[in-house]
Amino acid sequence: MTRDGWLVVAGLILFVVGAVSWWRWPSQAPSLTCASELVFLDDAGVARCGLSPSTPLPAGQALTVGQKVPFAKLSAADLAVLPGIGPQLAAEIIGARDARHGFCSWDEVDALDGVGPARLAALRQLAEIPDCDAGL
Repeated sequence: MTRDGWLVVAGLILFVVGAVSWWRWPSQAPSLTCASELVFLDDAGVARCGLSPSTPLPAGQALTVGQKVPFAKLSAADLAVLPGIGPQLAAEIIGARDARHGFCSWDEVDALDGVGPARLAALRQLAEIPDCDAGL
């Protein structure tokens, strides 16, 4: 290949690298949709919107920052995104939770159809169930 051919190839490579870099460059759009005076850092160092730092993080954000989610308060949509849980099993878990007025232990979750040892182990790493006897 001639010198001009190599220059064309090098130019094309630089063009492709520049185009990919421009396309993948982080967006300048704000990630929080609230007014700047409502943004605060919580104890985990996560920037959040809201009036109160005591409001819990949504399940997806909590899992991202390494927090366990409250199993008793998860919606069907939040349950469905947990590993090994889909929309159908999430609906069954919500139905059983509502029928029992909540779960007091992981043994109650384990007794549900569709929740075996592997799913239970995964859930225990990601979620927490408060001890029902703790309030007595």
